[in-house]
Amino acid sequence: MSRVKTHVNTGDNVVVISGAHKGAQGIIKEVQTSKNRVLIEGVRMIKKTVRPSQQNQAGGIIEIEGPIHISNVKLATADAPKAKTAKKKVAKKK
Repeated sequence: MSRVKTHVNTGDNVVVISGAHKGAQGIIKEVQTSKNRVLIEGVRMIKKTVRPSQQNQAGGIIEIEGPIHISNVKLATADAPKAKTAKKKVAKKK
């Protein structure tokens, strides 16, 4: 049985480094190795309509976490800043 190795695991504290949710921080709920995606708690909340069922008699609209590509996250450390700032380029004088 082969196992796909990833740089993050379930329960790790991560920071989103690119995309629409850049700078967001959270804990990984699930790693989907077959799709190279992760679910981060409280990040990329999407709305989903659900049909009435025995568990949810009313049905309606719920909010759940959407997946983010695994390459767009990195491990968060205590000493690292939340988001990097771009360095300004200095124009050369001729």
